[in-house]
Amino acid sequence: MLNLSHRTASAVRALQRLAAGMATAAPRIGDTKVPMSLLEKGAYINYQRIEDNLAIVRERLGRPLTLSEKILYGHLDDPHGQVIERGVSYLKLRPDRVACQDATAQMALLQFMSAGMDTAAVPTTVHCDHLIEAQVGGVKDLARAIEINKEVYDFLATATAKYGLGFWKPGSGIIHQILLENYAFPGGLMIGTDSHTPNAGGLGMVACGVGGADAVDVMADIPWELKCPKVIGVNLVGKISGWTTPKDVILKVAGILTVKGGTGAIVEYKGPGVESISCTGMATICNMGAEIGATTSVFPFNKRMTDYLNATKRHEIAKYAQRFSHNLRADENSEYDNHIEINLSELEPHINGPFTPDLATPISKFAEAVKENKWPEELKVALIGSCTNSSYEDMSRAASIAQEAATHGLEVKSQFTITPGSEQVRATIERDGQIGAFEDVGGLVLANACGPCIGQWDRKDVKMGEPNSIITSYNRNFTGRNDANPATHAFVASPDIVTAMAFAGNLSFNPLTDSLTGSDGKPFRFSDPSGNELPPRGYDPGQDTFQPPPADRATVQVAVDPKSERLQLLQPFKPWDGNTPKDLPVLIKVHGKCTTDHISAGGPWLKYRGHLQNISQNCLIGAINAENGEANKVKNQLTGEYSGVPQVAADYRDKGIKWVVVGDHNYGEGSSREHAALEPRYLGGLAIIVRSFARIHETNLKKQGMLALTFVDPADYDKVKPSDRVDILGLESFAPGKDLTMRLRHENGSTEDIPLAHSFNEGQIGWFKAGSALNLMAAKAKGQA
Repeated sequence: MLNLSHRTASAVRALQRLAAGMATAAPRIGDTKVPMSLLEKGAYINYQRIEDNLAIVRERLGRPLTLSEKILYGHLDDPHGQVIERGVSYLKLRPDRVACQDATAQMALLQFMSAGMDTAAVPTTVHCDHLIEAQVGGVKDLARAIEINKEVYDFLATATAKYGLGFWKPGSGIIHQILLENYAFPGGLMIGTDSHTPNAGGLGMVACGVGGADAVDVMADIPWELKCPKVIGVNLVGKISGWTTPKDVILKVAGILTVKGGTGAIVEYKGPGVESISCTGMATICNMGAEIGATTSVFPFNKRMTDYLNATKRHEIAKYAQRFSHNLRADENSEYDNHIEINLSELEPHINGPFTPDLATPISKFAEAVKENKWPEELKVALIGSCTNSSYEDMSRAASIAQEAATHGLEVKSQFTITPGSEQVRATIERDGQIGAFEDVGGLVLANACGPCIGQWDRKDVKMGEPNSIITSYNRNFTGRNDANPATHAFVASPDIVTAMAFAGNLSFNPLTDSLTGSDGKPFRFSDPSGNELPPRGYDPGQDTFQPPPADRATVQVAVDPKSERLQLLQPFKPWDGNTPKDLPVLIKVHGKCTTDHISAGGPWLKYRGHLQNISQNCLIGAINAENGEANKVKNQLTGEYSGVPQVAADYRDKGIKWVVVGDHNYGEGSSREHAALEPRYLGGLAIIVRSFARIHETNLKKQGMLALTFVDPADYDKVKPSDRVDILGLESFAPGKDLTMRLRHENGSTEDIPLAHSFNEGQIGWFKAGSALNLMAAKAKGQA
């Protein structure tokens, strides 16, 4: 018999216990393989990464985590070494997927083609929704768009096929609705080249709007960089009922936080009131969080999400998320940087606007506000739908109002348009009678696309410059946003309020308290709207508009005509020459609000989103010149003559002179469009110097090799004269946290030094020195950096 020492025997027994324990150990969450989407093969939900990362992060931080922290830190590239400090450190993250809409996808794919990769590193989709102009109705408008935009659609179809991306053809629907129906999942991390990507937060996903250069990084297997967000907690109590809708939650929050109150933060909803909101209602709230500047918004996983996943045939994802639900909600006693509480039982319907999405007015006070502010009282057009409010629930509730009006013999007094969010929603509401209900009262159903929400609206009922009022269930209502008319007063409300007002034709109408007169001469009041959260007979998928990448991609040729006016292959920007920039003219000192619409207008300019030279002709044409109070009229400091902003910028560039822009607060708020950064760079700009930046635009500028700088003292903005010449001092020792200096050279010969702050880290400084992030990426791919 083998004689073992006591120590050896103890070791053997320990090994036996370990083996027995291993035999009975609970399975790891990662042992189950659940596809991220029914449309993609070989891409699985990676809950195990979140589980493993959080074990490391929890030990390091030693505190409870909010929901958004769990999801973000669960996607860290280096959980051991990553510095984690809210509002300070930059996180390097590994998103699960990327999504692009067609207007931004053109430039993103052109950049990806320049990076030297042959396949996207993560699942990526492209969605054709921005280039379809609303004119006469869905079918004809779609056919016209396919004809007009053929070369762009051909480029996108061939580029996605070449590089392994999914392609949603025109008519499929709006990107955010398609993502919610097919790709969003609880606990995931997604970036999208559209500012309303946070829509997917309605399914418990951290989804962030970014510029195309960020998308290219992730597609090229480079970690995505995000300043560690602060967290704003919104505690919902009570229960939504009556005329109050999820839209009113975010309209209220926008009124509280304003258009910049969420900057640098994730808005995290919680509390018992969450249970009274549908999954698509939660998506509405998250979608419009872009209007408060938030990084994104998110809801905790709950039964309403399970119901939606099951309704969209993603039963396995629903079951998998239920198993992982401990990491799909905030820890008890987790800490928030700011906290808001809203009682849904007391929340009134709100109407926000005009000209800004954060001017929030309760419906009970709105008629008074209309009169006090002398807003045009006649309602010209009422528009429902868009990526924010085009769910089956939205449409069925609005249809119930239309049907009730029809029983009283009424048709709409205002023009009334309806935009389904997706082909699936359109087909389902056609089958279930909602489209018929809208058309019976005079409504016009538009294509499954963004349409008037982004300025794709061939509006004929008012003249340019004519004051008028419209009301929409959209998300954004900056000056000229919907119809390019700066005199249009655009208001934002729920589809219920918008639909009811269409029958009154008057902004002073309150459907909760006021009556309308039926065709029989008798007054009536609308009942509370009603509708189904999900279609009782299930969704009708409608036409199949999805193109998966082919099995053999090697023979695919990407379609770009060298003579095209809409597509142009990119040339790399020049790197920094190492010299101190001196004697730079101020191209324009911008006064007041300057959104990405002001910097790179949408509407008819969307057709040039793939041609940098052509679209640069709209650079800053909407910005107000502080010198004269006019748009697109600046003084050429070389000739003394006034001209358009792009023309003066190009003249400086062609003469080898770099220039700067001086701007106000929250510069670059609004859309994620990186063209607002590409255009100034292409036209020879060196620096954008402002009181404060919107998050996405600041990052976009850095990606393109521009200096994004802020006044240390915002009051120093007033010291800059449009006629000044500028030196930027300190770039020879450019470093994180180290201020630069702007030396102003006034016309009278005097000089003045102003300190400038920046948020560049070491990697971003590398982008500046290389000329752009893409330059640095391409150099690394070739082994030159």
